[in-house]
Amino acid sequence: MKNKSDNSDSHISSESHTLNFEANSKKGYVDIYSSERKKEKRKKLLPLGQLLSLIFFLIVGAAGIGMIHAYNTLHSVNYDNTYYEEGFTPAEEVAKKDGLLNDNMVLNILLIGSDSMSTGDHGRSDSLLILSLNIRSKKIKITSLMRDTWVTIPGHGKDRLNASYAYGGPKLTIDTIQKNFGILIDRYACVDFEGFSKIIDSLGGIDIELSEKESLYINKYSGDKNILKGSGIKHLTGLQALHHSRNRNSKGSDYDRTSRQRDVIKAVIEALKKSNVAQITEMVTTLAPLVTTNFKASEISRLVTNCMVYLSYSLEEFRVPTDDNVKDATYSQKMVLVINDTSKVKADLKKFIYEGTEISAN
Repeated sequence: MKNKSDNSDSHISSESHTLNFEANSKKGYVDIYSSERKKEKRKKLLPLGQLLSLIFFLIVGAAGIGMIHAYNTLHSVNYDNTYYEEGFTPAEEVAKKDGLLNDNMVLNILLIGSDSMSTGDHGRSDSLLILSLNIRSKKIKITSLMRDTWVTIPGHGKDRLNASYAYGGPKLTIDTIQKNFGILIDRYACVDFEGFSKIIDSLGGIDIELSEKESLYINKYSGDKNILKGSGIKHLTGLQALHHSRNRNSKGSDYDRTSRQRDVIKAVIEALKKSNVAQITEMVTTLAPLVTTNFKASEISRLVTNCMVYLSYSLEEFRVPTDDNVKDATYSQKMVLVINDTSKVKADLKKFIYEGTEISAN
């Protein structure tokens, strides 16, 4: 593969989709793609640490400040090396070839909540969110993708979006999202939802505002002995938060469910900001073995020092398709969501994630 030099300009280029680090002038730039190129002479790299997703900011911070054994934690993550086998195409080349929305100051990480992470059994993706780290605007963006959206899955024809994970795991899911939504996915992080409840418990639980019906649902289905009463701000255990995030037993069905999932993610971030050293250490130890990702250890290591800066970013949320661009339908005896205008989806993502920045998608 040809060696490519770091792009230190502030403009966007689809030919070199990188986040570059320049300590003096461009704080926050981090090149996660350097491991896809031949070794080149470069400035001293950042210290060891980790960043996979919103929750992975915790690993980064803890490792970076020496609260845990960074090496052991780094190597307890389940790394997916299938992306880097023979024929692998770097992300910036994919973006250029397929005309995908991309920005060298935005890192898009697909977060997958899976029904099963067993070897050889992908199950179906119970949750799909895009975490976008926007260095330019200093914002973290969370975009829910409706799992029942009717899409074209490469090699499998038309089906629900979450079926792509069952057919081909994270790689096919990313290919499907890129094909249907026109946006580059840089990396992914997958965690089994059952493991997610352990992560929340390691933080001491999270605070979320609930309706009375939501409290009753959690009491009925979670099996947690801590009974929730009435509405208002409630402190949820991991088991309670898990069932809240999977609750689609309401008029809004999956629309409300994706909103609840975003609420849980936001609550986790707030809990991270308030965590003490003991909680951080426990969560890191719990989290790392539960995560499967196509980040490389070397890439994660280079993202360490800005983790606390990222946690200070403002948080915004979104969902696609939007209410004005979708209709209910039945195909192949399946209740699905059909997008009315695919070009609008791309425009919506450009406006939300990239904030309308004039980027080159060709």
